[in-house]
Amino acid sequence: MPVPDPQTFARILDASIEGKYAIASINVTSSNTAAAALAAFAETKSDGILQISTGGGEFFSGPAKDMALGAIALAEYIHRIAERLDVYIAITTDHCVPAKVEPFLKPLIAEAKRRQQAGLRNLFNGHMFDGSELPMKQNMEIARGLLAEMAPLGLFLEVEAGVVGGEEDGIDNTHADHSKLFTTPEDMVYVYEQLHDLGAFTLAATFGNVHGVYKPGNVKLKPSILKDGNDAVVAKYGAAAKHKLVFHGGSGSTLDEIHETLDYGVVKMNVDTDCQYHFTRPIADHMLKNYDGVLRIDGEMGDKKTYDPRSYLKKGEKGMKDRVIQASTELRSLGKSIYRA
Repeated sequence: MPVPDPQTFARILDASIEGKYAIASINVTSSNTAAAALAAFAETKSDGILQISTGGGEFFSGPAKDMALGAIALAEYIHRIAERLDVYIAITTDHCVPAKVEPFLKPLIAEAKRRQQAGLRNLFNGHMFDGSELPMKQNMEIARGLLAEMAPLGLFLEVEAGVVGGEEDGIDNTHADHSKLFTTPEDMVYVYEQLHDLGAFTLAATFGNVHGVYKPGNVKLKPSILKDGNDAVVAKYGAAAKHKLVFHGGSGSTLDEIHETLDYGVVKMNVDTDCQYHFTRPIADHMLKNYDGVLRIDGEMGDKKTYDPRSYLKKGEKGMKDRVIQASTELRSLGKSIYRA
């Protein structure tokens, strides 16, 4: 059962808190990118999370252009392959903004209900609602409604308070108000107060983190914000109230910054941009080195071995696999799978 059930997923997150490591959460958009991440987790005996965004779901749905259908189909693929592995692979969704709740999250929740009525396991372990564009009160009102619907199904909800800068998958916060890039202790207390009575959730608190990769010095992170926020929650409601935190925009972070966040309650870190690059870079290299083989130039027939998609997609998978292994190494999760056959 390498896609964990709700109780096992909770244990995976609890173990990361206790061990001061975090789970690498990798965005996937295709069977190739999913296979790359699965291979990395299997090779390193590390539990992992594969996540599907609205854009990733729509891409995988092909001509249907249905983000929910694509997410379901990709999750079904992951389940089939993960069954053969000796690590747990959780599946979640990523960054669903308010406008996409109806076409994306609602059908996925309905699918979970349908599966449970049919005696089938959940496809997903949780979903993310990104209401950071809204005033906090409205953000949490929608989050409460979603969690009330999801919790009885055994689904975690991930919420965001504060804005992650940069741009990812059509969500552009490049010019966001600077003050919104930092979640306040009051925000973190408010999120706990609004959600703790409904079910299991994680919080993507922001501390200057930005989607994408930037040159050293361009992004100013303040991980201490996470400590201050969780300290405020614990001071008011006790140690059991400490948030399980999610680190978004982690691709370009320094190792010291990553390790500091692990001390403050981060249980997973999303890695997307770097994985995209490390998938594409070997493919670009293949094309440039085999230009006269992948193309039929001057009446020649080219070289089938070089334009066979498998020849370069395997290289892309290897490049992305190596980057996922790097992420697990940096997050101190190597060899720490809780899976027992």
